[in-house]
Amino acid sequence: MLNRFLILLLAFSVSTALSAQKDKEDPVLFSVGETPVHLSEFKYIYSKTNGEKADYSKASLQEYLDLYTNFKLKVKKAKDMKLDTISSLKQELDGYRRQLADSYLIDREVTEKLVDEAYERTKQDVDVSHIMIGLAANPSPADTLAAWNKAMEAKKKLDAGELFAEVAAAYSSDKSVAKNQGHIGFVTALFPNGFYAMETGAYTAPLNKVQGPIRTNSGYHLLLVHGRRPSRGEIEVAHIMVRLDKFPDLIKARRAIDSIYNQLQGGANFEELAKTASQDQVTAAKGGYIGFFGINRYEKAFEEAAFGLATDGAYTAPVQTSIGWHIIKRISLKRDEPLTVVKSRLQTQIKQDARFERARLKMIERIKKESNFTDDRTTFNGFIASLEADTAKSFLTYRWKAPETPSTSPLFAFGTSEKKTLGDFADYCAKASRKRQQMAASGIAETVNALYNDYIGETALKHEERLLDTKYPEFKSLMREYEEGVLLFEVTKMEVWDKASADSVGLEAYYNQHKENFKWEERALLSQYALQETAKDKINQIREFAKHYSPDEVLAKFNTDDAKILTRTEKQYEKGRNEVVDKMEWAVGALSPVEQSKRDKTYNFFKLEKLLPPGQKSLQEARGYVVADYQDFLEKKWLETLRKEYKVKMNEKVFNSMVKK
Repeated sequence: MLNRFLILLLAFSVSTALSAQKDKEDPVLFSVGETPVHLSEFKYIYSKTNGEKADYSKASLQEYLDLYTNFKLKVKKAKDMKLDTISSLKQELDGYRRQLADSYLIDREVTEKLVDEAYERTKQDVDVSHIMIGLAANPSPADTLAAWNKAMEAKKKLDAGELFAEVAAAYSSDKSVAKNQGHIGFVTALFPNGFYAMETGAYTAPLNKVQGPIRTNSGYHLLLVHGRRPSRGEIEVAHIMVRLDKFPDLIKARRAIDSIYNQLQGGANFEELAKTASQDQVTAAKGGYIGFFGINRYEKAFEEAAFGLATDGAYTAPVQTSIGWHIIKRISLKRDEPLTVVKSRLQTQIKQDARFERARLKMIERIKKESNFTDDRTTFNGFIASLEADTAKSFLTYRWKAPETPSTSPLFAFGTSEKKTLGDFADYCAKASRKRQQMAASGIAETVNALYNDYIGETALKHEERLLDTKYPEFKSLMREYEEGVLLFEVTKMEVWDKASADSVGLEAYYNQHKENFKWEERALLSQYALQETAKDKINQIREFAKHYSPDEVLAKFNTDDAKILTRTEKQYEKGRNEVVDKMEWAVGALSPVEQSKRDKTYNFFKLEKLLPPGQKSLQEARGYVVADYQDFLEKKWLETLRKEYKVKMNEKVFNSMVKK
């Protein structure tokens, strides 16, 4: 008994010491009842909510502290009411947690890293050559090996000193090799989908040293990086073009472009001249406007001339390409844009690129390693063997079902906290009917392996999600914010909003006590006339007639039984409540200007029929305002009750430690 007492005493001492240490590092700012709110929590939410306005002045901190204290009082009440145990709210929170955890994991570890990498790469253009040994979309192992061997054979020749151009001509299956001898020229990130490995080589390999073989979606590549330069970015241009195929010889085409150039030199307007003289049917009507483009979009001569322009508005002398002569005008240049500007675009591109999945799988491998992942390959291989023994091969069809009695044989585990059985995996396979059928041509073994990797990946992410609270304090804060926000909404709905709407007796009593707050200002009673677009030629006649006659007389004169072209709506506005009416003379008989409705194309004007003096609003007329004010009244009364129910204890010393001015 004594030993047990000593153990409990020691445990209590350690617990007390740890609690004291935590309070020293992160002291309690205030408490609601027995619920503490630590300094770190308040500073996080204060900074996040106020952004650049978070100046940590005493006034600003005190104002937000009052709001946050009220918030915590309501949350405390919600928890005491057990609202956090309601199944629908728990499901909502669980769903949000899954969404947030997934995006938090993927965005933090995969997307952000790839975006940062891509952004740094876009700052440079890379001059490269390559030799490609092509492969079909789904090559056999034999074809893959043959391509590898051929690539290695070519590399040996390069290592032995043979010229790259000659080896490229002999080995490369790139269709452009006959023209460029393997020299692609300057390129920039992002490379096409499936070429991430080649992009990485282009940006990381030493200059003038053959790299590879590098595998891409097209096959194996030998890569040679000649040089790197600051990125040219994207240029916005317009052009005037004279097509070679419109003239009998080159001389006459050149004379035509020279004539246009001389007109520009003489002061002619570029856009107007492009509309009348350019033979590019696509851009001429737009003043020659092409838009933005980067390197390798157009022929080298066109690109070099465009990027050679030093200032916006400058234009080139005539430039020849394979299709004609051009005069190119620079409109603007985008280069070295900040990450904040290009981040969204890069994120979209990256998530559609194979590099994203590659990085996601790398993250899963990291989780497996950190979590001591183990699996039983004997059990797994036995499962495949049992499926292959089925002569009907039903696993590859929609008919396959998991065994009715799930196997309890251990299959894989993440440490000791996450264990899966063969029965769990069989259930997963049963639900993956579409993938089983899509992979039918690949055979049972390959299909099961693919599903197994998917299942491990999903389990790894779920396993990591459970650790986010302890690994990432920011995630814990986000979840707390959302949970408390959901509880706040629910408890306020019950204690304030629903009561204000349902309590008709209380609402009427509040209205009667505060009638002075719900009065009409001076108002105008107006007729709004709307004329159909087909009769717009009558609008001035109608407007003139409306000056002197009543609405009924106006409608009777211009509408017939067969054609009702004019409608009238009675409107009532207080002064300062309608932009059109406020511009009118505030007098009976005044008319507004005619405006065409963007919605239905009718022609509209107002006539001020009568001025109404200030007066009392009825409860029905003021209902929306009365309900809103009554809600505020109920909330204040509720907060008074909460402050009596829960003692709020403030630590002034901790509060003052935050004050900067």
